[in-house]
Amino acid sequence: MKKIILIGAGGHCTSCIDVIETQKKFKIIGLIDNIKKKLLLGYKIIGNDKEIKKFSKKAYYALITTGHIKNSKIRENLFKKFSKNGFKFPVVISPLSHVSKHASIGEGTIVMHGAIINAGAKVGKNCIINSKSLIEHDAIIGNHCHLATRSTVNGGAIIQDNSFIGSSSAIKQNIKIGKNCFVNANLFVRKNLKNNSKIS
Repeated sequence: MKKIILIGAGGHCTSCIDVIETQKKFKIIGLIDNIKKKLLLGYKIIGNDKEIKKFSKKAYYALITTGHIKNSKIRENLFKKFSKNGFKFPVVISPLSHVSKHASIGEGTIVMHGAIINAGAKVGKNCIINSKSLIEHDAIIGNHCHLATRSTVNGGAIIQDNSFIGSSSAIKQNIKIGKNCFVNANLFVRKNLKNNSKIS
C-alpha cells in the first residue's frame, strides 16, 4: 500500500478515513493538525503544518481532510502549500460510489460513499464530492468545491472554483454558479449565480 498523510483532523477527516480504509489503496501513517488531541479513530496526530519538511520524508502522498462549508480558503491554501513542498495528491474514490469511465477528476479530490459522477462530467482539484451527491452528465465542477451530502448538479451545469452546494440542494441543468458561491441546504437553484453569491 502507498503511504499517505491526512491534513486536518476534524469531523470531515473521520469520513475521509472511512473511505480510504474501504478503498484499501493507501496506508494512513498519520494526521496533521494544530489540535492537541493525540488520536483520531486510532491514527496518531504527528504534528502541524509548520513541520511540513519533516513529513515529506515519511510519505509521498497527502490528502486535505479539513472540511469546507463557509469558506474554501483553508483547504486551498493547504493544498498549495503541500503541493509546493513536493507532496502528490491522489484522487480518492470510494468503492461504494460510481464514477463513469468517461468522467474526469482532478488531483486531491475525494469521492465519498454513494456518490455518482456520470459520463462527460469534469471535477476539478481538491474537491469534496460528499456522500450520495450526484453530478450528472457533462456538468463541470471547478477547483476547491464542496458538494455536500445528497446535493445534485444536473446535466451541463457549471460550478466554478471555491463554491459550496449544501445538502439536498439541486442545481438546474445548464445553470452556471460563479466562483466563491454559497448555496444553503434544501434549495433548488433555477438561475445563474454571479461570483460571491450567497443564497439561503
